Amino acid sequence: MKKMLVLMLLAWNFAALPAWAEKQSDQTKRAQIHTELGAGYFGMGKLGVALDELNTAIRADSKYAPAYNILGLIYMELREFDKADESFKRSLSIDASNSDTHNNYGWFLCQRNRVDEAIGHFMNALKNPLYTTPEKAYLNAGQCSLKKGDDQGAEDYFLRAIKFQPAPPQAMYYLSDIQFRRAKYNNAQFYLEQFMKSGPTPEGLWLGARIAHRTNNRDAEANYGLQLRKRFPDSREAIAYRNRQFDNADAAEVRQ
Repeated sequence: MKKMLVLMLLAWNFAALPAWAEKQSDQTKRAQIHTELGAGYFGMGKLGVALDELNTAIRADSKYAPAYNILGLIYMELREFDKADESFKRSLSIDASNSDTHNNYGWFLCQRNRVDEAIGHFMNALKNPLYTTPEKAYLNAGQCSLKKGDDQGAEDYFLRAIKFQPAPPQAMYYLSDIQFRRAKYNNAQFYLEQFMKSGPTPEGLWLGARIAHRTNNRDAEANYGLQLRKRFPDSREAIAYRNRQFDNADAAEVRQ
């Protein structure tokens, strides 16, 4: 769950008070400050302090939508899912155009296996031309599509995600895995190499070993396996390599 929250937190823009802040009420200014403090504590894993800050923000201004957005993330981490759902809905009832909230709520719904609803929120996030991180919504929509076995839909979303700079490396991994499962090994290797430019990971090395195994490239297979054993000896991918489980076609979730 923590890895998911890190992904979602990246969608939140910790901006300084904008130039027009002077026109805000004192209550809204206080709500904004406490929301940003709460988001910062949440990022550090200090959930109790973060919750206190968000509740202070809401007491200052009960209609400050971003506070409910971050509150939803905190309740997700606390596994209080009804409260998380309620918080995201409250945020959107105040500001239905907020792309960050749509993206975060979509991710929450995806983890609750409410896939179609989730993708709808990702698409709503993308309707805002001022949304600064559309690649994250496309990436999340792609991962959510994989949950319902829609490889084609997922591929379309991932291809859209990598058109942005910097492209999310996770999209490259999933594109590689889709091509691998289609037995298009050259394409799979191409996307894997793009993914690995951001550094070796257990899932990347394991996918590389599986591609090499399928193409009878024993040197590459051994090299990927060696890196797995040396860098990530206790990972599930290293264990799968040692057990020669090359026919396991399930995509690993990319670690953050």
